[in-house]
Amino acid sequence: MTANSIPEASDPRRLLSDLRALSRRVRLDQRMTWAALLVLAVATFVAIPFDWFGMWVRCHPDGSCEFARRGMLYYWMPALLVAYATIAMWYLRAARSRGLSARVLPYAITGAVTSAVFPAAWLAVHLYFESHPYPDSPLPYWYLVLDRLVMPWGTIGVTLLVLAWLERNVALLAFTVGYLALVLLVLPMNFGFGPPHFAIRVGMAVPQLIVGVVLLAGALLFRAAQRRQR
Repeated sequence: MTANSIPEASDPRRLLSDLRALSRRVRLDQRMTWAALLVLAVATFVAIPFDWFGMWVRCHPDGSCEFARRGMLYYWMPALLVAYATIAMWYLRAARSRGLSARVLPYAITGAVTSAVFPAAWLAVHLYFESHPYPDSPLPYWYLVLDRLVMPWGTIGVTLLVLAWLERNVALLAFTVGYLALVLLVLPMNFGFGPPHFAIRVGMAVPQLIVGVVLLAGALLFRAAQRRQR
């Protein structure tokens, strides 16, 4: 009489472990984090000349200046729409090439919504201060943080949080938290050197340059990490 052993593959615990490993492998294959960061970095770099040359600046003899960032307003809404559409197409193409599905639609929708909300919020603040002059006292800190959040680089961080949730990507979540801390709390906004026209433009261009470099560095790091995982 012989005893027949149960094949190892029919072990429920082994099957569950294999299923989890397969699910993780699929999630990793679906990730195109580096592509999203690269597209957003390119959009940020391209925005700098639009903001620089499209900015209206008028300085008065007393040293005070007025300015309006019209180039930024006209550029970012279509640019973000194109950027999120490109990212969605990139995700779908990569997923289909591997025979997988891609849960990128919520990310693209969030990007499209924020692309519309950003200029609306920015324009509302601009119109408010046209009829209500800036107070002589310093603006409250929470206002400055909120102002940066409705800027394009702030809304980019919000959509990256959605992407981190969709991908269940802890590394992207950590990157996005650090990115938002940089954008909302750290980035300098005033460079007090040079002629007023030049200083104002530099003060607006440098933060965008820093944001673009951070996004590009993130894209390169996530790309290198993905190659190692394969």
